[in-house]
Amino acid sequence: MTDITERIKRAFDKNLNLVTDLSHRIHAHPELAFEEHETSESIITVLEDSGGFTVEKGVADLPTAFVASAGSGELAFGLCAEMDALPDIGHGCGHNVIAAAAVGAALALAPFADELGLTVQVFGTPAEEKGTGKEIMVNRGVFDGTHAAMMVHPQLKDVVTPHLRASRSWRVTYTGRGGHASRPWSALNAADATVLAQTAIGLLRQQLRDGIRVHHVVREAGSAVNVIADHAVVDCMIRCDTIAEVDEVWERVRRCFDAGAVATGTSVEYNLLPSIYREFRHDQDLAPLFEKNARAIGRTFPDYPDGKMFGSTDMGNVSLRIPALHPMLSFAGLPPEDGNHTAAFAAAAGGPEGDRFVRDAGLAMALTIADAAQSESVRARLLRKSS
Repeated sequence: MTDITERIKRAFDKNLNLVTDLSHRIHAHPELAFEEHETSESIITVLEDSGGFTVEKGVADLPTAFVASAGSGELAFGLCAEMDALPDIGHGCGHNVIAAAAVGAALALAPFADELGLTVQVFGTPAEEKGTGKEIMVNRGVFDGTHAAMMVHPQLKDVVTPHLRASRSWRVTYTGRGGHASRPWSALNAADATVLAQTAIGLLRQQLRDGIRVHHVVREAGSAVNVIADHAVVDCMIRCDTIAEVDEVWERVRRCFDAGAVATGTSVEYNLLPSIYREFRHDQDLAPLFEKNARAIGRTFPDYPDGKMFGSTDMGNVSLRIPALHPMLSFAGLPPEDGNHTAAFAAAAGGPEGDRFVRDAGLAMALTIADAAQSESVRARLLRKSS
């Protein structure tokens, strides 16, 4: 197997145009969470036609989720292909290049899977942006029997082990009593409750530990200036280092929402939204293997002065079940204001920087998995840890 690296590189280059076209096709037809039907079928078609993969569709009772497998080796290694886009923005988080890179890595490894003692898997994972499809798949056993998994995400920085954090979201609904704005004394203003709650949260922030984030958006708060709102809806997300800490902070934030209801005489109802992003646990054996291969391709990993703290991902939910890795590779040259979840980032995901990411991330993942399969110590630990 001394020349396996060169053979994987040649196989990857052979399929590069195919997976780049796949990235462009997904980018041109963005689909929202749990609606990624065309995206899912496009990925499955490439895998079935080009790599000899067998595909199980609709896993975890999710119509767009799938598991594609090639090879029959003892070590089952998964590549996660995220698929969903953002409302109005499209692929502002680059899921088109994430999926294409995963497919590229899988196609490069598939011809050598048995030689490496691998079963190569591609997980089509819906609803990362909203709904946390991987949490559903984990809980329904889709990752059972897989020994490790990885994916690479585009960002503005090159980071091997980014600090990816836990988060949950709640929907807060105020119910008051409407009325004409010229005769307000008998009304109970639900919109005012949202203002008071946001003010209380703003004051609370100064007493929260560094790095804790409380996000909220008012979804509904009346429809006419001369009508007192009898109904208001706020979505709130809390982001911390662990889910346990998220739940602790929620108790304090909830009292801020309670205060809005008390002060206005309205009632308030809380509903936990289905999205849950757990903290990420990077595998410390896979990380240096990826860094070595990414550096060989030309990527660098500076010690950024502003730290390596990023957002949240349901890949963290996978990492708490099996060994996993989630590096970041950059779209070069974008200014800070054009980062993830912006229209500019979506445009970059469909252009030359997106194509560069597909090549670098896909090849680095393929070589990392091959290295892990050939390392006696890493292989043995992955098999033992996930048994």
